Amino acid sequence: VPCPPRGRAGGMDLAYVCEWEKKPKSNHCPSIPLVCAWSCRNLIAFTTDLRNEEEKDLTHMVHIIDTEHPWDVYSVNSGHTEVITCLEWDQSGSRLLSADTDGHIKCWSMTDHLANSWENTVGSVVEGDPVVALSWLHNGVKLALHVEKSGASNFGEKFSRVKFSPSLTLFGGKPMEGWIAVTISGLVTVSLLKPNGQVLTATESLCRLRCRVALADVAFTGGGNIVVATSDGSSTSPVQFYKVCVSVVNEKCKIDTEILPSLFMRCTTDPARKDKYPAITHLKFLARDMSEQVLLCASNQNNSIVECWSLRKEGLPVNNIFQQISPVVGDKQPMILKWRILSATNDLDRVSAVALPKLPISLTNTDLKVANDTKFFPGLGLALAFHDGSVHIVHRLSLQMMAVFYGSSSQRPVDEPTLKRPRTAGPLVHFKAMQLSWTSLALAGVDSHGKLSMLRISPSMGHVLDMNMSLRHLLFLLEYCMVTGYDWWDILLHVQPSMVQNLVEKLHEEYMRQNAALQQVLSTRIVAMKASLCKLSSSTIARVCDYHAKLFLIAISCTLKSLLRPHFLNTPDKSPGDRLTEICSKITDVDIDKVMINLKTEEFVLEMTTLQSLQQLIQWVGDFVLYLLASLPNQGSPVRPGHSFLRDGASLGMFRELMVVIRIWGLLKPSCLPVYTATSDTQDSMSLLFRLLTKLWLCCREENHITEPDDALIDECCLLPSQLLIPNIDWLPINDGIISKLQNKQLVRLQFGKAPGLVGHTVSSQFDAFVRAPGQPKIDHLRRLHLGAYPTEECKSCTRCGCVTMLKSPNKVTAVKQWEQRWIKNCLCGGLWRKMPLSYS
Repeated sequence: VPCPPRGRAGGMDLAYVCEWEKKPKSNHCPSIPLVCAWSCRNLIAFTTDLRNEEEKDLTHMVHIIDTEHPWDVYSVNSGHTEVITCLEWDQSGSRLLSADTDGHIKCWSMTDHLANSWENTVGSVVEGDPVVALSWLHNGVKLALHVEKSGASNFGEKFSRVKFSPSLTLFGGKPMEGWIAVTISGLVTVSLLKPNGQVLTATESLCRLRCRVALADVAFTGGGNIVVATSDGSSTSPVQFYKVCVSVVNEKCKIDTEILPSLFMRCTTDPARKDKYPAITHLKFLARDMSEQVLLCASNQNNSIVECWSLRKEGLPVNNIFQQISPVVGDKQPMILKWRILSATNDLDRVSAVALPKLPISLTNTDLKVANDTKFFPGLGLALAFHDGSVHIVHRLSLQMMAVFYGSSSQRPVDEPTLKRPRTAGPLVHFKAMQLSWTSLALAGVDSHGKLSMLRISPSMGHVLDMNMSLRHLLFLLEYCMVTGYDWWDILLHVQPSMVQNLVEKLHEEYMRQNAALQQVLSTRIVAMKASLCKLSSSTIARVCDYHAKLFLIAISCTLKSLLRPHFLNTPDKSPGDRLTEICSKITDVDIDKVMINLKTEEFVLEMTTLQSLQQLIQWVGDFVLYLLASLPNQGSPVRPGHSFLRDGASLGMFRELMVVIRIWGLLKPSCLPVYTATSDTQDSMSLLFRLLTKLWLCCREENHITEPDDALIDECCLLPSQLLIPNIDWLPINDGIISKLQNKQLVRLQFGKAPGLVGHTVSSQFDAFVRAPGQPKIDHLRRLHLGAYPTEECKSCTRCGCVTMLKSPNKVTAVKQWEQRWIKNCLCGGLWRKMPLSYS
């Protein structure tokens, strides 16, 4: 397939760049080779060498950043004595493998589930044998995207679970964790992580005749086998393929290998190019779970050529003599596996790095026509970086150009005019390593100066698509992240303020089309997704507080209801929490005591210490109900936080249920009740609030028949400020991340280790009345504890919503631990935690 002409720059633009501060005695310089990896949680790991001018030695560093806070880099001395050659994230994005040229492999994991604190836990070693390829074993989970069904209503049609066996299973079919590595001497080593923390390691030769392996890659088959591709670096030598089977026999790891069909690059068989490209510089399977398709790049000092190959099963022709003796009928024809070239480029500039898509879009060998028809969908392209500083996105099967970015002019020194810079004045700045995000809407590259660049890849690949098509692409990928649990930060890069309202509505429509079971599974994820979208528009930013409050409400409701226990173990089919919901929805009485007498109060009995430990959460419920009812007369102001709750029957129903539970618990332990400042000592504040809440709930309990609250209810709510002191609600802070600063499409320049002094979101002034100013008392948003103006306890904050909570729990009560377990690994919105300095106030 001929390479298309060099197109106009389009489809990609720089979002931000982040570089190291230059110090007189120590500097970060790019390591050789330089490697980077991008996790499904939008964490990027990359390497540099720290050069100390005084001691004249190199320290091999691993850096981990969150794409939303790239300046907040976590840098760790890797402990590798030689250059790091590989970095690999696991499928959950919470552990990282690193390997070096001395054969050492290290596994890094988060300390206390913090994205900016990592430790080396386990590892393995093949002493003195450089590692050239590294991968985690496959866990058997594969979800296929059906692009052609992106308009379908059912998520099951858009995203289907593919039958895929894990590389190795424990008793009961649970996938066994571990990693596989290939060394330069032709050895394959497998390390298995046993549940007790023990590591089983085995090493075996790929074949009897060992030879040098300069390049290698690892892929997995649906049957649970592993395929390894190797090359000695010479284009005149064959690219070899091996099947690797891993098993555990008598508590020992066993490796079996088998030779598969090999191939020679097409350029070496062309007489005109036979000696033009002497070296194979890149060897990659198109995906970890696509062992039938491989990408090869051969280069000389100035140029490269790229070829895409596919493994096919073909019939073996049978000679006529044997046909007469034993005719071949139907499926009895002998079959062989054979590599066939799918596409190849013409001469290109020298390729410096390759990045492959991670979206599991299944394309068969005969899908080139389909591929061309859907060529504007992100995820179908792979990225090639060149020594002239440009980056091309080409279709992963046809290798046709999809988008291009010319980076050399933007990366030249500012004080050096373009016209005066000679073409031969040394090598241009170019990416030495790069990675595509998990939705292929962003690309991160580390250049030859050690600078990290974040590129935005347009969903339309630079072509003119109508707004509906672009929105459909973004919506489809948001749904994919919702189903998989992957972080969707890279999708937000492309959301403009004018798109937010439409995307939120469409996302809600698609969610409501799913069955009830799936809706329950995705209920918190869609709320978090809506919150992150609404943050990007001035007309919807008020809803962000509401969505985060709803996440908090759902978590409290689930936790408090889970504490209820049936009085007799063999009684009901329904749990006490389910019966509570059923009774509260049936009995619409405005008197809280009349609703309470329909419940079996013995199911609500808890220990006194447990009830007292829940008082902060109970207080939030009471305060929020009072705040909502007091704001009802001002319901015409959508900018005011809490506005969307006034029409949300499901959330008001949850508050109503919790008020009933709190009323019963108050009979057991009065000190656990929410505290109100009332003007009258004889006033029953909870009864008053429950009565008004029930009237408001009745107006919107049915989503399709919402009625306006009557004047009598509004008048009663108007009187609330004269009866009770209306509390101030501690809303989440406006996030200090980068995403809202990238909407004007202007390049943002950052420096590692130094937070940007940029003006915040243009609409933040609307929230001055709701956000605590600097120097005011801080609050633990999840425990609802006051921390003081200058907290002395170590805290952590969410990388997405900015929620702050203490790092260590001050409470030992089981119920509180149960509450804290809900957000110990991730924030309620799904974001990762990062440790905050004590001076964060």
